[in-house]
Amino acid sequence: MADYQYILVERDENVGIVTLNRPNALNALNIQLVGELADALEELDRDEAIRCIVITGAGDRAFAAGADIKEMSDKSPIEMMLSDFEHWGRIKRIHTPMIAAVGGYALGGGCELAMNCDMIVASENARFGQPEILIGVIPGAGGTQRLARTIGKYRTMEMVLTGAQISAQEMAAHGLVNRVVPKGEHLTEALKLAKTVAAQAPIAARLAKEAVLAAFETPLAEGLEIERRNFYLLFATEDMREGMRAFIEKRKAAFQGR
Repeated sequence: MADYQYILVERDENVGIVTLNRPNALNALNIQLVGELADALEELDRDEAIRCIVITGAGDRAFAAGADIKEMSDKSPIEMMLSDFEHWGRIKRIHTPMIAAVGGYALGGGCELAMNCDMIVASENARFGQPEILIGVIPGAGGTQRLARTIGKYRTMEMVLTGAQISAQEMAAHGLVNRVVPKGEHLTEALKLAKTVAAQAPIAARLAKEAVLAAFETPLAEGLEIERRNFYLLFATEDMREGMRAFIEKRKAAFQGR
């Protein structure tokens, strides 16, 4: 595993854990951190032993409180285009299911990173927001699009046009957060969820993720075709045979990722 400056990477059985590690800066997302995160996620994605990934933030104050404004303040449009936005595209292309474990602030790029994950577990003290409007810009890593597709136009407009911070409980009510847990227990609960995902047939989990994401990016007819294709593809896997045999024999399946 590479030596990173701003993130920590560890493995817990079949789960990879990536921790954003700039607690003194509330885990603000500078360009190097986002690049390191993309590198680590791609490495875990290639590791056949890793079947789910959890992303969290160091300390108890923030998951990530946005981009590094000092670093960004004097950049040109071309410099911005050539720097961290390439890394966001790499993060979006990760096939392994990802869970965000959010404690404290998830603002701006931090909120967008959480929404890049496939599920979100949040501490009761978590706060979500897209405050870019307060510094004269707008979300640039999916905030307007992923929020609108999840919580709807009107709530998204309020968040994006006012910079308001929203509680974990309210986000859960709007469908953006899977579960809200007592303060400080977000990583523990996210790992429980991750191990449940990691126990499933890994090829099926990846194709299931692809099919669900297609619902946000394609017309219904095309999404149904992707789902059907992935369903049929799984009949070529050993895990499908094992899963069905285990069901018939009333035993737990032993999935191998083949």
